Amino acid sequence: MIRFFRSRWWLVLPLALAALAALHTGLWRSASSALAQGFEDWAAQRRALGWVVQHGTPVRGGWPFAVTLTLPGVEIAGSPRTTPADLRWQAEALELRIALPEWEELRVAPRGRQLLALQGFALPFAADRLDLALPLDGGATPREARLTAERLRMNTPLGGFEMRQGALIMRARLSATEGEPAFSIDLDVTGLTLPPNAGPLGQRLDHLVLEGMLSGPLPLLRHPTQRAEAWRDAGGTIELRRAALQWGPVGASLSATGTLDEALQPMGAGQLAVTGAAEAVEAMVAAGWLSARAAGPTRAMAALLSRPGEDGGPAVLELPITLTERRIGLARLPLARLPALEWPPPPELPDAARDPSLPGSD
Repeated sequence: MIRFFRSRWWLVLPLALAALAALHTGLWRSASSALAQGFEDWAAQRRALGWVVQHGTPVRGGWPFAVTLTLPGVEIAGSPRTTPADLRWQAEALELRIALPEWEELRVAPRGRQLLALQGFALPFAADRLDLALPLDGGATPREARLTAERLRMNTPLGGFEMRQGALIMRARLSATEGEPAFSIDLDVTGLTLPPNAGPLGQRLDHLVLEGMLSGPLPLLRHPTQRAEAWRDAGGTIELRRAALQWGPVGASLSATGTLDEALQPMGAGQLAVTGAAEAVEAMVAAGWLSARAAGPTRAMAALLSRPGEDGGPAVLELPITLTERRIGLARLPLARLPALEWPPPPELPDAARDPSLPGSD
């Protein structure tokens, strides 16, 4: 018997490899089908909520070390039932990918030219790399999403815009109670090249950081207007822990807390810290935002209110900032007025809900 196996060992290895290949192929086909069905279920759920989700014929691939699903001609758009602003995104193709060593993570990567339309503005863009990582934990809402971008180029009404590198991390916790973070965001961007006429401090914005959170509880209502009202009435708040940028010689850092007012418009208050205040005044004069006559008193007031920086750093000017009735104020001086958020009207109540004495229609 031993002599028989020794003489036939060279047959066992190919058979074992063939069995493993068949098993792997079966698992790959199963995972590929699950990925395709999962996307179709997600798209059907979005359409049922009022979103537009369109794409061409899906193409499966990636064998043997990954499972991919490529969707050509993708378009995702909101409606008055889903968002308070017109929103539409298009891409030449969208690739969904699950790598063999990372079965618990889904990678979503748009390919080719893309278009973001928001409130009537069309913003075409493209990137060398744009990658979204989502955990496959079976939840309806991912607990975390990580977006990475490299060399993103965008055309805007003001001109061309380019970002060398950026990372965005979003976390969600639907079970959060009042005061607990239900949704948080961390953004870190380096190497922004702005359009030529974007501002008086030059085209180079070296660094941009944004850290914020939205507190719970998040109401489980379908209509966005009703959801926003319920969140506000339950004590929901938006906390901007830190928003900082370095633009030429000027640095700015903002922390603030806000919510929605009775008209569902943002309101809040915070503290703005500025370094390079003198350079900022000179830039505003050069851009025509501040008259030469007012430059002297403004410069003197900034110097008077500034405090020495830490460890011998540049002086820091700290000013309170407010947002009330869509008006932004800085140290009691009006700066700008924001456009109103147009929320979709809530659905009409059935007859029985409007008048309990009437029978319900259903």
